[in-house]
Amino acid sequence: MVTGVVLLVSLPALVAALPATDASVSAPELRAQALASAGVAHSGYAQAAGGLSLPVGQQLTPVADLLSDRTSMRTWYRSPQDWRVDVVSPTGETGVYRDSAGVWTWEYEDAVVTRAGTPPLALPTAPDLLPTALGWRLLSEADEAELSRAPAARVAGRDALGLRLVPAADASSIARVDVWVDSATGLPLRVRVVGEGGSDADPALDTAFLDVDLADPGAAASRFTPPPARDLRTGPDEQLYEAARTGLRDGVVLPPTLAGLARRDVPGTPASVGAYGRGVTVLVAVPLPDRAADGLRRALRRSPDAVADPAGVRLSAGPLGLMLVDGSTGPLLLTGTVDGEALAGAAAELTGGGR
Repeated sequence: MVTGVVLLVSLPALVAALPATDASVSAPELRAQALASAGVAHSGYAQAAGGLSLPVGQQLTPVADLLSDRTSMRTWYRSPQDWRVDVVSPTGETGVYRDSAGVWTWEYEDAVVTRAGTPPLALPTAPDLLPTALGWRLLSEADEAELSRAPAARVAGRDALGLRLVPAADASSIARVDVWVDSATGLPLRVRVVGEGGSDADPALDTAFLDVDLADPGAAASRFTPPPARDLRTGPDEQLYEAARTGLRDGVVLPPTLAGLARRDVPGTPASVGAYGRGVTVLVAVPLPDRAADGLRRALRRSPDAVADPAGVRLSAGPLGLMLVDGSTGPLLLTGTVDGEALAGAAAELTGGGR
């Protein structure tokens, strides 16, 4: 009897320790399988661990916390427009529900409901750190030349085939991205992002399923009906988009390339906001109102790692760089997965210091 109990208790650990079975699948084929898995229904429990410390102003504190802490999530996924993610913390849970029109966020402890659409400008949230969402995003624009196979691994008790992405852009601050894909369905089960100078033991971000079920969780699992007489708010992304759409100020003209990266065409994005690069190497330029820029400037200058020069003040936190540029038309925020040299070069281009 005792022996049987011991075996039952130790069985999950024994299964996780089994060697992974690899398969002779090429890197481009594995990428295609991963991207095609967006239609695979599933549910599970995942954790994301961020290793970035960002000294930012009050407006970006939730993003800084997300990228520097451990985030625990339960997910029920039926399609790209039908899913639910519960973010679990020591003080309670926050439910995020996606439907065809947008996203509901239900903060149970504070009885607050937030409704947000899908604007082109959006700050990262906890569901973006799921291994599925992050894996699909980072692999979506990868070139074949940037991809290679990595060793297989056991993730959430399943065989996962390894795929490595090494960005080709010289400006990139990311050394590599490793994605482990379920061998049966192509579903990304784990993603590890390593910055320049980092290591597997000290990644910038590591997110993985600890448990996953590949059955359809059913429509009831992701359905949300707002409780009556509750505090209903508008999502911060709508506020961000509206501020940018109406124009924070006149005279902001962004170039077609910045730091050697081509400008991206993001439908619906205001002309005063520029997104540059491809895949995992992205640089964004956003004009800021003076009040927001003052708070961010103070936060950056408090960091001992900040670098100040006539163009502005910049800081690198792992592979994520931030720079507040003092332009002729007002302050500009540069941020993205580029190194400090690229940030300084972009600032020189924008202020005319490079000419």
